[in-house]
Amino acid sequence: PAPAHNVAQDIPLVIAFEDEHLIVIDKPAGLVVHPAAGNYDGTLVNALLHHCAGSLSGIGGVERPGIVHRIDKDTSGLIVAAKTDRAHEGLAAQFKRHSIDRRYKAIVAGRPQPAAGTVDAALARSSANRQKMAIVEADRGKRAVTHYATLTTLRNATLVECRLETGRTHQVRVHMTSLGHPLLGDPVYGRAKAEHNAMLTRLGFKRQALHAARLGFTHPVTSEDLAFESEMPGDMQHLFTELAV
Repeated sequence: PAPAHNVAQDIPLVIAFEDEHLIVIDKPAGLVVHPAAGNYDGTLVNALLHHCAGSLSGIGGVERPGIVHRIDKDTSGLIVAAKTDRAHEGLAAQFKRHSIDRRYKAIVAGRPQPAAGTVDAALARSSANRQKMAIVEADRGKRAVTHYATLTTLRNATLVECRLETGRTHQVRVHMTSLGHPLLGDPVYGRAKAEHNAMLTRLGFKRQALHAARLGFTHPVTSEDLAFESEMPGDMQHLFTELAV
């Protein structure tokens, strides 16, 4: 059974910004954001409870204190959490308005044509597999919009930037796969070529090549415009170098 409340755990955090209202974390791949079935501790929430000594917004309830948005367990990069209810409400309103600047770097198979474009395709849980998301008719899912642009052409692969207009579960992964360019290493949506599989195995790269590289928003209390950037972590840098033309 799940515990009645989350425990504070001393898990190291890379902090990009912190004040009395909010905290921006550069999350490593492999760290789950909040407790759920199969991951009742060892999550970002447990780490924040320790670091913030209990001063987290209560709007997310006991399961998700301070959590305003999520990124997948095996996606690395920037995530903001709220310490106060006022900050939580202000950030949540910006997410709802789609005014938050969220940009991901992804290494995808092949070379997208055109080199830049927009995918506007609604997403919902797959009827065949509830663990997966799928593109559906607009009236059957939530609107999802991804703007992608080629950054670097690699060997049968491409480093792209994906700017999220909406932030649906697995959005970048499903949208890029729908173009025929799945993320390298993606265990759910990827259908990597044999040459990529051999390289990923050799490098020990076992996650989707996706990194939340930029997060920009208006501070919900001070109204200051804030923007943070994060370099790709070592495993993605290594993959990028191996694929360089």
